[in-house]
Amino acid sequence: MVQQWNMKTFMKGASILTISAIIVKLLGAVYRVPFQNLVGDKGFYIYQQVYPFIGIFIVWTSYGFAVAVSKLLAASTSHGEAKAMMRVAFMYLLVLSLMFFIILMEFAPFFAQSMGDPELVTLLRAGAYIVLLMPVLAVLKGSFQSEGRMVPVAVSGVGEQSFRVAVILVGTWIAVQSGATLYAAGEVAMWGAVVGEAAGVVILALYFRNTFKGPLEKVDTWRVVKELTIVSLSVSASSLILLLFQLVDSFTVYNILRSTGFTGDTAMEKKGVYDRGQPLVQMGILIASTLALAIVPLIAHHATKKEGRGATPFIRLTFRTAFLFGWAASTGLALVLPYVNEMLFETRDGSIALIIFSFQIFWLSLLLPMTAILQGAGKVKIPTLLLFGGLIVKVIANQLLVPLWDVTGAAIAGNCGFIAITVGLVLYFKKVWKIGLAPKRFYGWILLATTCMIAAVGPWMLVADGFLFNNLPSRIAATLIALTSVLLGAATFLFVVLKSRIMGEKEWYLLPFGKRLATVQLRLTRNRR
Repeated sequence: MVQQWNMKTFMKGASILTISAIIVKLLGAVYRVPFQNLVGDKGFYIYQQVYPFIGIFIVWTSYGFAVAVSKLLAASTSHGEAKAMMRVAFMYLLVLSLMFFIILMEFAPFFAQSMGDPELVTLLRAGAYIVLLMPVLAVLKGSFQSEGRMVPVAVSGVGEQSFRVAVILVGTWIAVQSGATLYAAGEVAMWGAVVGEAAGVVILALYFRNTFKGPLEKVDTWRVVKELTIVSLSVSASSLILLLFQLVDSFTVYNILRSTGFTGDTAMEKKGVYDRGQPLVQMGILIASTLALAIVPLIAHHATKKEGRGATPFIRLTFRTAFLFGWAASTGLALVLPYVNEMLFETRDGSIALIIFSFQIFWLSLLLPMTAILQGAGKVKIPTLLLFGGLIVKVIANQLLVPLWDVTGAAIAGNCGFIAITVGLVLYFKKVWKIGLAPKRFYGWILLATTCMIAAVGPWMLVADGFLFNNLPSRIAATLIALTSVLLGAATFLFVVLKSRIMGEKEWYLLPFGKRLATVQLRLTRNRR
């Protein structure tokens, strides 16, 4: 039987994966800022048009298929059965990867034409090579996870992302300095993703020791293939949803802008400005993504207990924390966005669209952990259907709203899609767990904290922009205003939240890096105790 491991080992592994996931997601969001600064809005448009194609494969492989393989191996009854399952999984993924590789290579002209830009063909073909690494990466990751060996998985993830970011930024800088076209710079960025994935495979291979010795046992090949497909798609659906929304934008926004009278270059630049919202949202949902990784194992563990309150306190904690930080991040970012826009991307272009775009952080902060909790409880079908239902809403809303308000319409459409998913998830959630997720008092204090944050940050921005920093270069002034406003807003919001004690000290302790907040809350409220 595959190596067994206790809850202590499981939680330690979950913590390791959480830390590595934070690093990986942070790198994945942050590198886009210097990349956009190197290539401008048109170059950023080129990259973002193609990135969803390879991003989907990266997530599906490194997360979805890896979890599916680990689940199969963990459930195996002998080393021979586990070895046979690994072989079936590898061969199935090999067939899939070769099929997807051929489709991307052969149909690259069709995809590029469908996106309205035939010059994207070379980027699509460069990115296609990443799918050839799918079988080895998924099987190795799944093998390690089934044994509870999370260090190789974590090191591989961080190494993969680090190599990818380094190759993209250095390669793009060299391409730009040498006078290459923006499409050539974009192709270099695609190769960076391939190199990063290859680095991840090499790192895993260095750790790998095949413990499944002995003869192969007979397994039901169709059952293995079926479970791999269903589990990988359902598990990675919530992680894929943001990329799928981006893919919808790749096929619709530029084409609709052209059809409404914008020239090619203007439409590209508008789409590039709109795409500035992607790294902002990725950074904003970092806490929600971390929650899904850190809290869900606790819920899964306590859900099996027959005594005590089970998983209910952890479910409530997850919802309230996701709501709290998701709302704070989205409203706070919307408040200071014109200055953040200029600080990161040189200009304030498209700030209205990006303000609307930033509220996707709130909806994603709710739907990501809720989907993970439902999946952990074995509720997979409905959440997956809701996610794809939201995708259909996004497609329809883009067609209706982009002709009216160009990229601002696309930002509204994104929110419409995510709202549809979130509302559906909350309703289904309450059917599964007939519990109150948060008291009315919680929402009242959040509203008060938001009001206090606006009251503090609004006047400060007016004074800083009009008097304190008005003699400085525009981008430096924007940077100072953005950073000071973020600090002031975060401090004000947290002060009200901690003073209200809408979350207890014991609850803060359960969250990643929550110990400091619990300590501050104790100091602020000690006279009330």
